[in-house]
Amino acid sequence: MKKNCIAMLLAGGQGSRLYALTQQAAKPSVPFGGKYRIIDFPLSNCANSGIDTVGVLTQYKPLQLNSYVGNGQAWDLDVAEGGVYILPPYQTAGEKGSWFSGTANAIYQNIGFIDQYNPDSVLILSGDHIYKMNYADMLREHNEHGAAATIAVLTVTMEEATRFGIMNLGEDGYVCEFEEKPKQPKSNLASMGIYIFDWQKLRQYLIEDEADPNSSKDFGKNIIPNMLAAGEKLWPYRFKGYWRDVGTIKSLWDANMDMLSPELLNLFDPDWPISSRSPVCPPSYVGDMAELDHSMVTEGCCVNGRVENSVLSPNVNVGKGASVLHSVLMPGAVVENGAVVEYAIIGEHSVIGCGAHVGSAPDGSKDWGIATVGPDVNVRPGATVAANAMIYTSEEV
Repeated sequence: MKKNCIAMLLAGGQGSRLYALTQQAAKPSVPFGGKYRIIDFPLSNCANSGIDTVGVLTQYKPLQLNSYVGNGQAWDLDVAEGGVYILPPYQTAGEKGSWFSGTANAIYQNIGFIDQYNPDSVLILSGDHIYKMNYADMLREHNEHGAAATIAVLTVTMEEATRFGIMNLGEDGYVCEFEEKPKQPKSNLASMGIYIFDWQKLRQYLIEDEADPNSSKDFGKNIIPNMLAAGEKLWPYRFKGYWRDVGTIKSLWDANMDMLSPELLNLFDPDWPISSRSPVCPPSYVGDMAELDHSMVTEGCCVNGRVENSVLSPNVNVGKGASVLHSVLMPGAVVENGAVVEYAIIGEHSVIGCGAHVGSAPDGSKDWGIATVGPDVNVRPGATVAANAMIYTSEEV
């Protein structure tokens, strides 16, 4: 089954900076934008780009993610010669089994899976980014420039550059230097963690890296610098669209709010659909006393209160006299009568009791932030959850 290019999607991260939202689930399975989960974006990009073979490398709390991805049917990736494959860590007879020890090690452990397709190129993706990208355009540049690796880069400000892996270019336009979070960056071309490699070259570097006891087994820290040191041709693919790493509570909230502005993140483009495994729900209902303004309300919702600048996932219930302002409510969340939720994220199937108040508007203080209630939490009636609070269990309220 010879393939031109297959994708390997790194979806095993713990997502520790999402705190309560990833206590029981992997970060790529976290709900996003009402009807999606984070992993829908790279999977949809693969399908829209004509890449029909995707290995999904899972590790931390994989049950929900494995069940959600299934055989890839929701993204039209359930093809006879290809498809979506869940690839957890494993051990063979006589070997010590362990979790993936780094991004490069995760691919190394799956050399056998990739070899069976004998691809010319391998696309390496992360499962925690929100963006729309045509990987076929990136692959075309990769081939046109005869690169051993092509790295997707995004132009950021020089101030932001200190938080990214930065690519410095030579006079010929190829990457000549890689700096991880430099204090004094020389350029503002930030790596997006999206790579296309010549498979045979990458295979060689993975084997050599695995044999190095001092290696971190990481693409940014080891594989890319090793290729540069060996004189390999690395090409920067300049991406100009919307992209956000949703690895923190604030960035996840920001990305959901961006969805309310189609000029930033347009999900209504019929030429580039973002698909998902959506639940079967009844139509949404908006009561005669409800107020609904500048919000996303998905199927199965029942709104009898005020909803403004917010994202409501399937089967959310907003009671009479309740207010939901600048917030993200994940599937099955309930805001009971008279409760207020503002500048907050409410996890799946959590209940905000009558008259409770979660979050607050920005006040300029250093302690202000997005209030977060984890999944399956009951906030008792009349309780107050402060800005920047993180609620894991009902007992904490």
